[in-house]
Amino acid sequence: METVTDVQTTQYSLGDLTRYFLKLGTLGFGGPVALIGYMHRDLVEDRKWISEDEYREGLALAQLAPGPLAAQLGIYLGYVHYGVLGATLTGLAFVLPSFVMVVLLGMAYKLYGGLPWMQAVFYGVGASVIGIITLSCYKLTIKSVSKLEILAIKGRWLLWIFFTVMAIVTAITQREEVYLFILMGFIYMAVKAPPKWLIKKGTAFSTVFLTGIGFWQYEPLQLLKIGWFFTKAGAFVFGSGLAIIPFLQAGVVDQMGWLNEKQFLDSVAVAMITPGPVVITVGFIGYLVSGFAGALVAAAGVFLPCYVFTVLPAPYFKKIAKNGSIKAFVDGITAAVVGALVGSVFVIATRSIVDIPSGIMAIFTILALIYVKKIQEPYLILAAAIIGFLLKTYF
Repeated sequence: METVTDVQTTQYSLGDLTRYFLKLGTLGFGGPVALIGYMHRDLVEDRKWISEDEYREGLALAQLAPGPLAAQLGIYLGYVHYGVLGATLTGLAFVLPSFVMVVLLGMAYKLYGGLPWMQAVFYGVGASVIGIITLSCYKLTIKSVSKLEILAIKGRWLLWIFFTVMAIVTAITQREEVYLFILMGFIYMAVKAPPKWLIKKGTAFSTVFLTGIGFWQYEPLQLLKIGWFFTKAGAFVFGSGLAIIPFLQAGVVDQMGWLNEKQFLDSVAVAMITPGPVVITVGFIGYLVSGFAGALVAAAGVFLPCYVFTVLPAPYFKKIAKNGSIKAFVDGITAAVVGALVGSVFVIATRSIVDIPSGIMAIFTILALIYVKKIQEPYLILAAAIIGFLLKTYF
């Protein structure tokens, strides 16, 4: 008997999926919110390789498990039809391009002693990115919560409450509260499709080779410290890649003293102007501390827990997600997650939109994506980078 998922999806090879994530890791600018939006647009809407249910299950699992959101979702989507091998190849393809880029930028940073030009470039890039992720959030909202129509909103009013609450909480606290995701999932499950044990017992529920640029320079003991610190970062920080930044700042600058404040801000700028997951900034930090070996160990430390926490529960999560009560639980969490992402956009915007020109660039990006159908995000990012550089350098 053919399932709904079979009807909604088309066949594709593992090579096709790996090439897609290699391209996304190479050209996917905009951070976690934009990246998960690209995956939905490309894999669910356009190519129909992944069903809407599979995508929502992956988004929910990625938010519940610790680690960078976009990378976890990519790993899960690789697992959906090709198991552990698919998860492994998509994860590597997604992370590898941006890792190579941040290592190259780390080499340039050590060679030239700083990145003053990067701040000028980031001025334009940051504004354009806000436009991209704002549009991505809108599309995710109407897909995951409901369309902006009175009847649709009335029919899913509780999800809209979850969405609004999480957007406000995230904007105010500037962090994503994972226990609220779980709580809202349980509430929606109890209201929409309560499990038999809850109906019968009425029980209460609760939340469960190069020289001069430091390429080969490293100390074994230092690598152990780097590995342990970044593994903790990957294992205990929930939410989008942006959520890891405060944790890294406290550890790298205040506790370990590996970088000063300016170097750390430069590392965040590097992450934002390179494609792929924002959390790849750990590769840049690792390079500054202990060369290429440090970059490799830092990246492995962050992404290994993400991989493990996605692949291990994936087969069980995929099976139980077909249950009506679990579907309602996932719907509740998804609405909360999308609301939190909208709140994150507000937080990022307050740091990136600093004057009228940057605001104009953000609005122009949104309008270009809406009305110029064939334009692609990397071209807008490049144009914004050039404009930002010119504005900051000559005006």
